[in-house]
Amino acid sequence: MLERLMEVAGGPWPVWAVCWLVTVTLIVAAWIDGRQLKVPNWLTFPMILSGWAFSGWVGGWEGLGWSLAGTAVGLGLLFPAYAIGGMGAGDVKLLAGVGAWVGMVHTFWAFVATVIVGAILALIMVLRRRAWGHHKSQFFAILTEILVVRNPEKLAAIAAERKPRMLLLPYGIPIAMGTIGYFLLRGMLFPIFGVGFPM
Repeated sequence: MLERLMEVAGGPWPVWAVCWLVTVTLIVAAWIDGRQLKVPNWLTFPMILSGWAFSGWVGGWEGLGWSLAGTAVGLGLLFPAYAIGGMGAGDVKLLAGVGAWVGMVHTFWAFVATVIVGAILALIMVLRRRAWGHHKSQFFAILTEILVVRNPEKLAAIAAERKPRMLLLPYGIPIAMGTIGYFLLRGMLFPIFGVGFPM
């Protein structure tokens, strides 16, 4: 789909425009999530729907299918964490919105970058509060619960009960940082960076 945009336009500028649109949306989402600990539906649903509409307009049914597949990947990658109470639904829909605009492959690698950024931010937060022992114990307790309990509803209930005592990371922030960082690495925002952006 992104390659088709480049072919029609005779250059990469439409891809840059798409990725800048996604980038601005992610920055807004991260700012709201940092202040309110949630990513609102008024931001995520239009992001998803407009991605479908744009892809269908550019690529017809094939473009719509490409966008829907990207949305499904975004949902699928974060839904397990949501199902056990590890993050909010807004975070899941935010990555689905990314998928609606940039497709499956880029969404997957943006997710990988997001996980790395999230882990680094979480470590920094723990070290700044000098609570390494406490949070290490919580981490292993959560891991044990996932392996032993396995029931998503029970895990979500346990997570909800534990939430007031936990150090919370608004996950819209690592999603934004990871995705934008990936865009930069792949040359999807500026011509001077990256190694191309197929698919």
